This record gives sequence, structure tokens and C-alpha cells, in this order.
Amino acid sequence: MGYNIFHAVLKGFLRLFFRLESVGLENLPEGGCIVASNHISLMDPPAIGCSVPARRKIRFMAKEELFHIPILRWIIVFLGAFPVRRGMADRNAIRTALGFLKNGEVVGMFPEGTRSKTGKLGEPLPGMALLAVKAGVPVVPAVVIDTNKIFRDGHYFPQFRVRFGPPIVLPASRSDKENIEFITKTVMEEIARLLEEEGR
Repeated sequence: MGYNIFHAVLKGFLRLFFRLESVGLENLPEGGCIVASNHISLMDPPAIGCSVPARRKIRFMAKEELFHIPILRWIIVFLGAFPVRRGMADRNAIRTALGFLKNGEVVGMFPEGTRSKTGKLGEPLPGMALLAVKAGVPVVPAVVIDTNKIFRDGHYFPQFRVRFGPPIVLPASRSDKENIEFITKTVMEEIARLLEEEGR
């Protein structure tokens, strides 16, 4: 099954059962960029990936352990995921991501590095900002809403909502260190703002 067909089938499933709603797609620029989102569920990558047109296939950086689960591996590989080893500087993952970005593709990342058990934002890791600076690409902040409510609090099929904010562009004439600090701070502030506007 090709990616476009798989994308259409999965998108149809999410729209039918979880009423997937996408807002702010106009903020996704042409060319290479990073989509940086909060992370509350294993359903986040499918929800985000199916929120954009199939032609803008998002390449998700996902923890290596997920690729050891047969069915899940099949799904996330079709969604464009590639493995990253957590707790270390995974040079292979960085090279892979840089290759996608320089080829004009979209890379999906979760700045916190792991799922939030409370739904609240945690502290970001530097990888997302470092990659943005190395590739010289904008970062699109995004939020996923209610993907963590399946079979919880009486919600069997909660509505999924994905919202994309305006892209954040690297300032000119700053050092890499300053740009990394700027991107990390600004992206997380934008994610927090989007969550607040969504009532979260």
C-alpha cells in the first residue's frame, strides 16, 4: 500500500471515529521546516500526520523502542518516522533529519522528548532548536488536543484537534547559541499560548 493510500485510509478513520479537526494549515510553509508539538499520546503522530496533505509527508523523529513493536513499527514507518536513540546525541538521527529538511521536507518533533502524563508542558530538550539552527529552517509550533482521552473519563471516542501556529523564523545576525536559546524559548511559549487559547 502506498503512502498516499495509507494516509487517506488513516485520515478517514480518524475523521470518522475521532472527528479529527485541523486548524492553521496555512501556517505550514513550503520547503523544509520543523513541526514542533506538545506530546500527550501515541496517537499524536498519526493525528498530526493526517492533518496535513499527503504531499507534505511529515517525517517524525520517534524513539527507537517503538520500532521494536511489529504492528506499531509498520504504522509509524508508513507515516514517515525514523528512529532516534534517547539519552544521547544520536548522530545518525540528526543526519537523517538534516537530509529531509535540506530536501525541502517536513520533520515532526516533540521538544519535550517524551509524553506528558499530566497533559501539561514539560521542560524542552535542545535537539529541536539545534536541528532548526543547523538546517536553517523555520519551526511551526503545533498542539494536539484530547488524543490522550481515549477510554478515559468516559471518553471512548474524543474529538482530536490539531492546531498549527505561525512559523518561527531564525533571527539574522545571531550566534548559533543565541538562536538555539531563542528558538527553544519562543517555540515553547507559542505552544503554551496555543494550548491556552484551546482552553488547556
